[in-house]
Amino acid sequence: MGEGMNAVRLLKADEIECRISVISEKGLSLLLYKDARVDQKILDETFGMFGWKRSHQSIDGNLYCTVEIRDQETGEWIAKQDVGTTGYAEKEKSQASDSFKRACFNWGIGRELYSAPFIWVPASKVQMQKKNDKYYCNEDFHVTAITYSESREITGLSVTNDRGEIIFDWKLQNRGAGKKENEKKSSMHKEAENASAKTTAAKKPSLTKNQMDGLETELKRTGVAMETVQERYHIEDPKQMSEELYNKVMRALSKTRSAA
Repeated sequence: MGEGMNAVRLLKADEIECRISVISEKGLSLLLYKDARVDQKILDETFGMFGWKRSHQSIDGNLYCTVEIRDQETGEWIAKQDVGTTGYAEKEKSQASDSFKRACFNWGIGRELYSAPFIWVPASKVQMQKKNDKYYCNEDFHVTAITYSESREITGLSVTNDRGEIIFDWKLQNRGAGKKENEKKSSMHKEAENASAKTTAAKKPSLTKNQMDGLETELKRTGVAMETVQERYHIEDPKQMSEELYNKVMRALSKTRSAA
């Protein structure tokens, strides 16, 4: 952001919602997300009611949203855009809301959610039902506490059910054994990055075999399903992730507890 732009604040605990991503007989995984109303609230707080605007465009059958912010020093409107995904119901409304939230994400609203560990809750901590070989959970979950580092990354997170029981409680490891483990993983990631950097620049962004092996190892260690990773980061083909996105995924997995 330019000098005339204000810094977007971090999300508060009560502004973060939880949604079930994957559920099985072993438990379920939760995704953290923000509602479009939160985006509007933060835009109003940060830039003023008349300091931002949104518009939608249909391009090749996909609905895009452009969020523009007015630089108070220059008067110039600065735009950032993103595309929405199709929901199962109310297709147009779903794409409009999703594209708006993604465009706001490009302005930094809620970007810290990608730094959270993956949230896995064992079946013993939730009330699940089975019907026609499928598992369901009708409970609602709430983020009740969240802390951040100076670099705007999540360092602590607590999630409760409707009864106020803590079903997930996490804090970033302190230095020591945790640091050594993270340094080891960082070294492995660096080697994978170097190997990928040697590939032809003209090719589409894709992961090397070493990177895919590292990703699969982390998924196995944490018990996180590939589907959860794909939904959280909007990934269609894991092998076509960019270096930046791959590193984000691996950092989040490194913060996630071992399934054991």
